[in-house]
Amino acid sequence: MTTICICGGGNLSHSIAGRAATMMEGQGEVRLLTRRPALWNKAVRVEDDLGNVFETPLSMVTDQVDRAVEGADVVLLCLPGYAITEELTRIRPFLDENTMVGSIVCSTGFFDDAFQTLSNTQPLFGFQRVPFVARIAEYGKKSYLWGYREKVFMATCRMDETKASHLRSLFALLFGTAVFPLGNYMEAALTNSNPILHTGRLYSMWHDWDGKPYDRQSYFYKEWTEEASEIIIRMDKEFFLLLDALHVRKGAIETLLEHYESTDALSMTSKIRSIPSLSKVLSPMKAVQGGFVPNFDSRYFIEDFPFGLAIIQRLAKEKGVDTPLIDRIMEWGLSSIYNQ
Repeated sequence: MTTICICGGGNLSHSIAGRAATMMEGQGEVRLLTRRPALWNKAVRVEDDLGNVFETPLSMVTDQVDRAVEGADVVLLCLPGYAITEELTRIRPFLDENTMVGSIVCSTGFFDDAFQTLSNTQPLFGFQRVPFVARIAEYGKKSYLWGYREKVFMATCRMDETKASHLRSLFALLFGTAVFPLGNYMEAALTNSNPILHTGRLYSMWHDWDGKPYDRQSYFYKEWTEEASEIIIRMDKEFFLLLDALHVRKGAIETLLEHYESTDALSMTSKIRSIPSLSKVLSPMKAVQGGFVPNFDSRYFIEDFPFGLAIIQRLAKEKGVDTPLIDRIMEWGLSSIYNQ
């Protein structure tokens, strides 16, 4: 019997917790640690794009850290980068020395935060990319899950291969996809997913915005542009200069062109526009009088710039790697957040 504690109340927490409760029924416990337990049903309904429905009660939904964490074999953080250090500090007193602590997203500093906050023997793990797209339909009650990946990659730290293999098998069951090992934690901590994909797209959309409202909320991926592709391809080249300087294993991280099975900006644009699981994702905008404007308080901004791209930029400066486009986009993103 395995006990897993999921920390967080966002999109991924809903879908992972709801699906995990069904997949682990009779095999263990799924607990949820959230600051708003009163808003949650015991069973979260998760509907995926294959027509499956998962609606098995969770073992526990609570805001009491000790109840959620004590006795857990696995703790999975589904949290934005700016919340990770605080959550690790909250759970630390209740962790068993063998409890495996990990994050669904590692590109926002999870491993560095865990090294600084937890015991220097605490087993750690984390993923290179999320296993699917998830969106809340009704908070605490219903979630949509789109686009299972064919495979995901996980890094482990401070655990032997037997334990790591068991953990990969567990998450393969929970995610509905194969889980493969990475060579070391840096291969999960550094990614060209959201920190480059999101920030480059945002810059292409709004770096010359004149402040006037748009008449509708655009689609983030379905209306992807060739300009956005050109920008992220150039950012990705700078990113790989950093990986070379850090001696990250060749092939451990795909280029964005490889990931999207493309050869140039035109083919990448066509590919991104055509991905069904991304077609419903709207751009981070908010309604105002007269239409819609960019939402500079969305996680696309307040996580992907200061807790995503910033890590890449900092390491590049430390290693003397020139990243002029990343620097320009980083400056624009921070200015948009703090001078709105």
